[in-house]
This record gives sequence, C-alpha cells and structure tokens, in this order.
Amino acid sequence: MQAERRPAVPTIMRAMMTTLLGGLSPRQFLEEYWQKKPLLVRQAVPGFTGVVSRDTLFDLACDPDVESRYVRYQPDTPGSTWSVEHGPQTRGRLRGKKHPWTVLVQGLNLWVPAGDKLLHSFDFIPQARLDDLMVSYAVDGGGVGPHFDNYDVFLLQGIGQRRWQIADQDDRSLVEDAPLRILKNFKPAHDWVLEPGDMLYLPPHWAHNGIAIGECTTYSIGFRTPTAQELGSEFLAWMQERLCLDGVYSDPELELQADSAMIGPKMIDQIEQMLNRIRWTRKDVAEFVGEYLTEPKSHIFFEPPEKAISRKAFERTVKQQGFALDARSLLLWSEAGFHLNGEPVEFDAADRDMLAELAHRRSLKGGQAMSAGLLDMLYIWYEDGFGHPGEDHE
Repeated sequence: MQAERRPAVPTIMRAMMTTLLGGLSPRQFLEEYWQKKPLLVRQAVPGFTGVVSRDTLFDLACDPDVESRYVRYQPDTPGSTWSVEHGPQTRGRLRGKKHPWTVLVQGLNLWVPAGDKLLHSFDFIPQARLDDLMVSYAVDGGGVGPHFDNYDVFLLQGIGQRRWQIADQDDRSLVEDAPLRILKNFKPAHDWVLEPGDMLYLPPHWAHNGIAIGECTTYSIGFRTPTAQELGSEFLAWMQERLCLDGVYSDPELELQADSAMIGPKMIDQIEQMLNRIRWTRKDVAEFVGEYLTEPKSHIFFEPPEKAISRKAFERTVKQQGFALDARSLLLWSEAGFHLNGEPVEFDAADRDMLAELAHRRSLKGGQAMSAGLLDMLYIWYEDGFGHPGEDHE
C-alpha cells in the first residue's frame, strides 16, 4: 500500500496565517471576496499533496458507512453521456480505463484526522456554516461536468493537475434527464490549471468545470446554505413539539345551513383565532438554530470507547493532556446558550469561558484548572463518544 501523505498540522496552520488566502487577512478576504468574487491562490498550502493516499481513498469509497459517488463520462454513448453510481463502490469499478471517471468521497473529515484538521483550518468562517471536506479522485479527463453550486466552496488541489473553467453566467439551464446538474450552455470566462497546493475559491452560483489532467485529487471545503423552505419546515416541526394550545372548537350558537357541505365563515373565523395564538419569540428561534445547526446528519453515529477509563483516571488524563471534541461533534453557542450535537448543554456560569474555548478551538489544553462539574460533563461526553482526552487541534 502506498504510504500516507499527511501534512503536519503546524504546516497547515502556518499556511492559514500566511499563504492560505494569498497574503490576505481573513478580514480582507471576507470584505473583498466572500460571496462576491472568485479568488485564485497559487501555493495556498505549499507542499500539499493531500491527506490520504489513493489506496486509502479507494478503501473509504468501498466502505458502506462512507458516502461516495462514482461519476463516469461516456461521450461515445448517445443519451447516456453521464452516469452516477452511489456507494459503496467496488474495486473493479475503480480500475476502469475505457472512459474518464471520478470518485467523490464526502465527509472525509469524519474518517481521517488530518482531514478534520484541514477542514478546521477554515474556521475563519463560522463553524455553523462549515459543512464537510470532500475529496475527488479522477483519472485523465475525469470530472463531474460544468455545473454551479448554491454554496461557497474552496477547491484545494492535491496530487496532479486539474483544469478549472469558471463563469458568472445568468443562463443556468440544465441538460434534461441527466443524472447530474449539468449546465446546458456553459461559457467559461476564465481558464486556469491548478498545481498541487493551489486553491480556487468560488462564491455561490459561479459556474465551474473541473477536468483532470492525468491522475489528480481535489479537496473541496463546502459550506451549509439551508433554504428558507428547509428552515421554515424544520422550525415548524421543532415548534410542534413545544406547542401547548388550550381550548376546543365549539359552536353553541350554530345556525342551520342551507348547504351542509359548506365550511362556514364563522368556523373559519374561530379556527383563525385559535391558530393566531401560535407565537414564537427570539429565544425560541435562537434555541431552534442551536439545535438545528448542531444536529448530526442522519448517517452519523457516535462510537463510545470500547473500554472506558474510570472517572478518576479520566480527570488525571484530561488535566495533563486536555480534551478534544470528536470530529463528528459540533459544539456551538449563542444567546440561547450552548448546544452540542442537537441538544442544549446545561452548565454552570463559572464554566462558560472554558466551554466557549472548547467550542472555538475544539479542544482544551492540558494544565488548565477545571471545575468538578465541567469534568463530570466532559466525562459523560467521553462515555458517549462525543470527545476524548488529548489535544487534537493544536
């Protein structure tokens, strides 16, 4: 098996401070580029060739617990130019040579520690907006066709080269009956070849087409962009569990109707008045947002330690080595308090600053004084698989 090529964490973190944004500070990037215009950065991460080998990537693609897609381009097959196979993949499929193809693995940050560190190198964007790290491997000519996304994306080149064509076009008509959202009339305005360590940032709705030049990998840092419809539906479902409306429909002064099938205006008036009692506050919205944004995706499961250490041993270890959140865990806070993995966190006010540090850094350093209550809570999280002793994000 090919040896893993995992850049050291300090290298990535130094790149974030000096080269990741091409000399721009995070503040400058947000003011001048974020959701405004693309940014091409040559050698954003110098020496970067990826965080997994090809063999490891293929192993992940063949794993039924890992989300993956296999996309093949068949220009000589009328009516079937593009085809998509959802995982788990097969080794035979990943040895194809007749047509250009690519395999995409979602959530690499959940399976590879170096992938999680890479994803959180982009924490100058709030974690509530970060989605996941996807890696695509392609043979010569492979890609997923010209398309646009509804979210921001950073495209960091791993091994090999990829040609990127991009355009800010209004025509977003799609190829009919295609298994992918392929643009029908793509007209590129810029054309670049990215080398290992180069990175391209694209705002939402910028059309782009990436074509592999030989064997290559691309690491995509994507962001969450829930639609108003999704937020509304989820919020109403959240509210449904918390509604408590008094009263029962009644009509003691019911009048005889000529047409028994008519829903009378008085019935509608009364029901309108009953529904008008549904109210929500800013606090409700803040609590919903905390739970909604930290709720793990449906395919994510936490794994408690096979043999948990004792509470006393845990305390000794954490005081020496610190504590880190699991890659699958998300701890956020707002005016509504802290939320971890879709649930509110009950805590003592004295522990707030340390919880905020854990949420921001995703780890706590060893040697810090921690209250017994905080250690009790961290131990429960450890037993549930939400975190573990040690500092993973130094």
